[in-house]
Amino acid sequence: MAEKIEKSSFHGSISSKLSESSKYLIHGLQPGGRVFGIDCHRVGRLLLFYLIFYTVLAALSLSLWWLFSLTLNPRTPKHLVQDSLIGTNPGLGYRPMPSSEDNVLSSLIWYQGTNNDSFRFWVDSLTQFLDVYKKPGQTPGQGQNIFNCYYNQLPNPGQVCFVDVKLLGQCTEENFYMYHRSSPCIILKLNRIYGWRPQYYTDPKELPDDMPPELKKNITDIALSSDSNKRLELNTVWVSCAGESPADSEFIGPITYYPRQGFPGFYFPYENSEGYLSPLVAVHFERPKPGILINIECRVWAKNIHYRRRDKQGSVHFELMID
Repeated sequence: MAEKIEKSSFHGSISSKLSESSKYLIHGLQPGGRVFGIDCHRVGRLLLFYLIFYTVLAALSLSLWWLFSLTLNPRTPKHLVQDSLIGTNPGLGYRPMPSSEDNVLSSLIWYQGTNNDSFRFWVDSLTQFLDVYKKPGQTPGQGQNIFNCYYNQLPNPGQVCFVDVKLLGQCTEENFYMYHRSSPCIILKLNRIYGWRPQYYTDPKELPDDMPPELKKNITDIALSSDSNKRLELNTVWVSCAGESPADSEFIGPITYYPRQGFPGFYFPYENSEGYLSPLVAVHFERPKPGILINIECRVWAKNIHYRRRDKQGSVHFELMID
């Protein structure tokens, strides 16, 4: 009996409190009433003030942003070349790159030559990277401004030069980029710097002392050619790959470059035109020594590209190991 009285008293207490609260809220919403102890007119004035304040603040912010956008060109950066954060020294990139999930700092290309599953990742990575080159219609502009350039056929303003991946020799998807033959291909690309113009090596007497002899001979032969169109090929940003140490050079084997040993000058300067794709050089390592970790450095050669191995300026480093 006592428990029933306590429960009844408890429920009655809750009901009375809810009834009082509802009356308080209802009374606060009545004209001239108060909401949680604050006069309704005061609440209304505060809400109106903050509505006007934030409306004016938003309008002012949008106006300043609009004025700021008028000073920007969507295709031309405000600071160019030497004034930009990127600077005047383009970097050299390579594909395929190791998965960042394994080690973001890794630059090792390792696989088992007789195991399809082992080299599948590298083949798929290259295929994915080259997909946009095979389907230029996917790029902005849908390929409408693509021009078949050559050294004596330069693009007009607004046009971009076509990059034909069919010229990459044996380094194609159909050939699995030669990974199944334990003679893999690596794709090199020069990083973009808006407005950067390369300064070419056109005089054999100006070639650097540390330039590979084979590349020196190639440049000299072009410079001495009697064909004026052939001499235009001197307008090339050359590349070379080699082992970093004498032992690496011994194990790296012969190397072939497709479609040529460098980036043609008609791809420069980069001006952020719709549909622009960076030129490519496929490096085919024909017979690297299996079971040996080979340190490889690829360099890019132009008068205004500075080389510094410690900072990887003007070069790129990776390791290759085939079991």
